[in-house]
Amino acid sequence: MIKKNVIGIVVVCAIVTVAMFTGCIEEETATPAVTPTPPLETVSDKMQKPKMVQVDDIEIVYNIFGDGKPIILIMGYEGTMDIWPPKMIEELAAKHQVIVFDNRGMGETTTSDKEFTIELFADDTAGLLDALGIEEADIFGWSMGSCIAQEVALNYPQKVDKLILYGSDCGGKEAIEASSETRSILTNQTGTPEEFRERLFKLLFPAKFLQSNPDFYKSFPRSKETSSPQNIARQAEAIENWNGTYNQLVNLNKSTLLITGTEDILAPPKNSLIMVEQIPGAWLVQIEGGGHGLMYQYPEKISNITLAFIEN
Repeated sequence: MIKKNVIGIVVVCAIVTVAMFTGCIEEETATPAVTPTPPLETVSDKMQKPKMVQVDDIEIVYNIFGDGKPIILIMGYEGTMDIWPPKMIEELAAKHQVIVFDNRGMGETTTSDKEFTIELFADDTAGLLDALGIEEADIFGWSMGSCIAQEVALNYPQKVDKLILYGSDCGGKEAIEASSETRSILTNQTGTPEEFRERLFKLLFPAKFLQSNPDFYKSFPRSKETSSPQNIARQAEAIENWNGTYNQLVNLNKSTLLITGTEDILAPPKNSLIMVEQIPGAWLVQIEGGGHGLMYQYPEKISNITLAFIEN
């Protein structure tokens, strides 16, 4: 275990340990019995009619909740804006303007014949902020969305205040990949939509958590949007071809928070440890027993941690 320049702070409950440091930290904490309250409705149930705006060669569908300093949420691989945890959105929107949107080619957002790349998705995000008249925002990215968020912060630094990277990696040869078996399950588009959903569900959450919460699947958000298999495959290619940001992270001069679950098999938590060593003054939160979908396991904890960080 390596520790240097570490300040540890307990946040929300005993299973969450926050560390501010320029080095690397691994914290061992007890895991108390937790019975999370899963979301009972999707974000789309709370949405007004989605709005659409022209951004470069596409039309981006988006929605806005709340008022105040803007925070834009960038969705991960295959996801659409209506699957963000409603409780998390509600907590963030109580104090901030929260912007959600569909990435290029996902849900109702259109696409073009341009090659899908993480950098192009970052251009789209920056273009959306311009189209909405937002000069600067906090950026929250999940999974692939966190890779996009890194590119936004590096290529459009004037548009970014604080940066939250959840379930992240830096891409390239430095990234710790999911196992080949996990990647195969993730990219498997065969079968019915329900069969696909069940496969993905089991990747997002630790087996121990699912055993303790056998009814969790029933109330897990179901997207009301659809995306074509072709565009999902194009997203997968964009992730595969991304060169990453490892060598650039030392120049990232934004206040940055990394959030990871200790049981994440899609973006192994070691990735956040690698990144936090590279990003000056970065913060790291490791949630014991959290999977890649920990924002659904503990939505209030994620929103509370995020708010504590961006309001500090």
